[in-house]
Amino acid sequence: MADGARYSRALILGASVVSIAAVMTESSLAQTAQPQAENASPERPKQAKRKPAKPLAAQQATPDVLNARAQAGSAAPVQVLDTITVAATKTKERAIDALAPVSSISLDQIQGLQPNRLSDVFYAVPGVSFQERGDDPATVINIRGLQDFGRVAVVVDGARQNYQRTGHNANGSFFLDPELIGGIDVVRGPTANIYGSGAIGGLVSFRTKDINDVLRPGERWGVDLSGSYGSNNNRGLGSVFGGVRATPDVDIFGGAVYRTQGNYKDGNGTEIGGTGNQVEAGLMKLTVRPALGHEVKFGAVFQDYQYDIGQLNRGPVATAAQRALYQGSSVYASDAKNYTGTITWNYALPSDNLFDWHMSVYGNRVDNDQTKTYHYSTSGAAYCGTGNFGNNISGCVGDKRGYILNTYGIDVNNTTRFNVGDWRNAVTWGVDAFQDDVITTDSRGNSNITTPSGIRTVSGGFLQLKQNYSTWFEAVSAIRYDRYDLDSGKTSAGGDRFSPKITLGVTPVPGFQPYVSYAEGYRAPSITETVISGAHATGGSPAFFPCPDGTTGLFCFLPNPNLRPEVGKNKEVGINLKYDNIFSANDSFRGKINLFRNDVSDYIDLVASAPVPVPPFGSFSQYYQYQNIANARIEGFEAETMYDAGDWFIGVAGHYIKGKNVATNIGLATITPTKVVTTGGVRLLDRTLILSAQWVSYGPNNDVPANYIPSTGYDLVNLYLTYNATRDIVFSASIDNLLNQYYRPYAIPGSSTDGTSQNEVLWTSPGPGRVYKAGMKIHFGGA
Repeated sequence: MADGARYSRALILGASVVSIAAVMTESSLAQTAQPQAENASPERPKQAKRKPAKPLAAQQATPDVLNARAQAGSAAPVQVLDTITVAATKTKERAIDALAPVSSISLDQIQGLQPNRLSDVFYAVPGVSFQERGDDPATVINIRGLQDFGRVAVVVDGARQNYQRTGHNANGSFFLDPELIGGIDVVRGPTANIYGSGAIGGLVSFRTKDINDVLRPGERWGVDLSGSYGSNNNRGLGSVFGGVRATPDVDIFGGAVYRTQGNYKDGNGTEIGGTGNQVEAGLMKLTVRPALGHEVKFGAVFQDYQYDIGQLNRGPVATAAQRALYQGSSVYASDAKNYTGTITWNYALPSDNLFDWHMSVYGNRVDNDQTKTYHYSTSGAAYCGTGNFGNNISGCVGDKRGYILNTYGIDVNNTTRFNVGDWRNAVTWGVDAFQDDVITTDSRGNSNITTPSGIRTVSGGFLQLKQNYSTWFEAVSAIRYDRYDLDSGKTSAGGDRFSPKITLGVTPVPGFQPYVSYAEGYRAPSITETVISGAHATGGSPAFFPCPDGTTGLFCFLPNPNLRPEVGKNKEVGINLKYDNIFSANDSFRGKINLFRNDVSDYIDLVASAPVPVPPFGSFSQYYQYQNIANARIEGFEAETMYDAGDWFIGVAGHYIKGKNVATNIGLATITPTKVVTTGGVRLLDRTLILSAQWVSYGPNNDVPANYIPSTGYDLVNLYLTYNATRDIVFSASIDNLLNQYYRPYAIPGSSTDGTSQNEVLWTSPGPGRVYKAGMKIHFGGA
């Protein structure tokens, strides 16, 4: 990439945003618009609850504890766990009232944190971790030690994100810039099974920004302009979002984002190659209300990520010892484009208890084009041609490869409410389906083998009954049916299953709500796991083994059409704590605490055959195949708490998790054992100035399989400042990793299946060292 040009564009865009906004500020300062509502989507009527709900305006207008947009004279302390969510049961309820391990992250919280990557906003969410490479801007979410191949269901505006590319990286990722996000809901564990196949680890639901995130009550049009700059290294961001209520029944909204950064340095001062990237993104939404209670929304999101993945050699590679220390990998200039299109239709009226309707259809396309620009050795002329370098694993310098995933889906559900005596009932049914179409092209490399093309169709439906008795008892029972069909070449597979869920909760005294839950989840095998087949290329080394398809290579991948789906069986005990006016007027405490054990049967993993002698090189495995291994057991404790006194706040969140292969008693490499996060701050100057600090403490994962390099234990201290200079001008600043700690957040394979080192993963796994950031946002609008 042309680094100088990229940095110039970032600075120019940032300066332009600020300059344009400054010109408009005089008129905007004269406005008397109300504080902005936070919730972007029209809310559907609530199911009857244990207590009367607050009015919608009260639900929407309260900022959270890291509020980046707090208005002068905020009247009361607020809690992010009071956020309205439908993630747990597809019926509206506050996160604190959900009988499930649910967390919410608001737009205010996201903006206060000034995130560069999505992982930056999840520190305070228990049970959640990430396995990211610094040279790959894609996001990999891990919930309770489960990740890869859809074990965590990720949706953006309801559209499934199923992208997967096999390599020296996690097997499942997605692209989403934090500046596009309006809110996030997280459900941990298979209690989220109503969202479809795969969610044995949990669900993360992202909502992109919408018109209510910009327009304030009383405004007909509005625009938010933002710009920021950060150190380590030239982190530039510029964005503009605006909308207009063309008529009382038609809203038009759009926005654009430009983000860039150079290669960052880790806490040891080492520059991590390939960590510079450039992001261009935009979204458009049209909302139409054609009749009373009906709303139809058309949405489109486009993102373009340009980056270089792979690592240059860090020293001489003449000997085996030198290669183990210094050898990098191939480097690919990458251009990943993500297209998301959605159409949603909602219908709800307070007077209509028969229909609370939601329907969405969506399409999502990831198109990742890569061109090889570097090879880690000067060999390969016989394969690539005179003067060129490469091998039959990664191709030759100048070769192109591509990974495309087209996902199409539909989701329909409806809730009917009725009362029987003191019992308030809500019956929700739904059907959903999606299809993944994987297309891999690689002219001279091995990607066609490791990420095979194919089509997978997954469908299902559910029926759920939610019951409340008086003010003290709640029960949620559900049954889900899943089916999948998979086809790639000569390999076909399929299966189906019913998965139950039952949750019981009581409120013996106001504010104290214990509950117990049992839920099962079902994950269909992916295309790669089922149909991967053929020889792993030699990379210039001798071919060790013949394969059943007639090819030869270092080893052979075998397909497994008999692969059984994974089933998660989760047992949970939790307590919801909700108290107001404890020590003073308007103070509050919220807490969610839970214990869980998830037994995953038929867990799928890549299994090697017994090594056989290959003179004079040693002993090696001839076959690798994805198989159903012995069960995995993951259990732990999670907590999320916050006390807010109005002028100050403090909260503690975290988890302790352990996970093992039950047969071998060996720990799972994807577990993040301990995390404790302490967040505290003060609101000064009539609550226009917010100063906060966050201490994130992680424990190492030393219980990992052989040949894995454990993650490090580490402590991150982050400082945040938000100053609302006026109603329309907000200044923000932060220091990430104040202590400049070196850290690697996840365990790393010491070698790949072909015995070569994975130095590129080891070198790119450390997070950035200290980062200083500052930004400004200006709002203007009118009636």
